[in-house]
Amino acid sequence: MNSPRASIVLAVSLIAAAFLPAGARACTPTISEGWVRMPPAQMPMLAGFARIENRCATPVTIVGASSPSFADTSLHETRIVDGISRMRAMPELRIAPDGVAVLKPGGMHLMLMRPTAPLRPGSKVVVEFALKEGGVLRGEFDVRRPGQ
Repeated sequence: MNSPRASIVLAVSLIAAAFLPAGARACTPTISEGWVRMPPAQMPMLAGFARIENRCATPVTIVGASSPSFADTSLHETRIVDGISRMRAMPELRIAPDGVAVLKPGGMHLMLMRPTAPLRPGSKVVVEFALKEGGVLRGEFDVRRPGQ
């Protein structure tokens, strides 16, 4: 038999769950196929690529990126404008429910500036994406030589 007290406890629990921070929610997007392309010569900037999949029922918005392996990390997009390849910073990246964002050469990508230590092919770096809804999405990226 349902008591009024049990109904109140259930209602309060449901309301509290609705106000949990996004980082505490059960559904979290995933990062796969992450890799960082080493430049052919010693340069202060590298590019990172990955597949970010949002299998959640709600959209997710990435509003920043960081990595302990780099002094500065940001999202960029390359577009062809009037026949010229142009790159611009992306203030945010929204991924729809059941959507995918692919960071790839010639498109959306990570700009990874000034490595904090020498990188070697085969090593791994961690990149964290700040979510507008709260919390962080963390991915591991393989360091590769160009053409790998």
